[in-house]
Amino acid sequence: MLLPVNVTFGAVLAVLLAVAATVAALAHLGRAREITVAGVRAAVQLGVVSLLIGWVVRYLPLLLAFVVLMYAVAVRTAGRRITKNGSWWWAGLPIAAGVFPVVAALLLTGLVPLKGIALIPVTGILIGGALTATVLGGRRALDELTLRRGEVEAGMALGLLDRDARMEVARAPASDALLPGLDQTRTVGLVTLPGAFVGMLLGGASPVEAGAVQLFVLVGLMAVQAVAVAVVLELVARGRLYRDPE
Repeated sequence: MLLPVNVTFGAVLAVLLAVAATVAALAHLGRAREITVAGVRAAVQLGVVSLLIGWVVRYLPLLLAFVVLMYAVAVRTAGRRITKNGSWWWAGLPIAAGVFPVVAALLLTGLVPLKGIALIPVTGILIGGALTATVLGGRRALDELTLRRGEVEAGMALGLLDRDARMEVARAPASDALLPGLDQTRTVGLVTLPGAFVGMLLGGASPVEAGAVQLFVLVGLMAVQAVAVAVVLELVARGRLYRDPE
């Protein structure tokens, strides 16, 4: 076992969480409470999932229901990070557009079997990547449209369609959402050994097998995130996903 689950484990986690929240508070980052709540939620949620996962993977209906639950939570989280109004549910489209075709292709080709022990972690990684890309892309696009509202109006005055004027301003900032995934892929093996690689090694796989799985995950994530950013940018440009004026 890589980490013994005992009192020391819990104490170290508590100290690390306290350090993160304290630093955020002292630096006036405005996220101290969110960090604390996120850490506590993660502990509770992972505890519950750890207890349920062995039961869920045995039954296909429960397996599919769990995947739908992961998707629903991701949509709610991404949508509310981007906007507080009723348009938040549009965040479900970029996540679905990125994740579901890739998962379907993996199932149809047999690369991932329709079994919980394989489907849930792979789908979870892809949904998590799409969530991050959607949030970053959506927020950056909307932030830029707010800051450069004059440029959008100028473009429309010159004859550009509303969608095209917004796209000219928001496209480059939204594309920054792809940078974390790109950097992770470019530096894999040199800077970090990601979770899938380490997990495979700990599970007894050979380094070659572990490397193949990690490469598959990274390339799949890039595809998912590229689609997610493209779709969320289109939604913002068309005014489907928006923020109320302040």
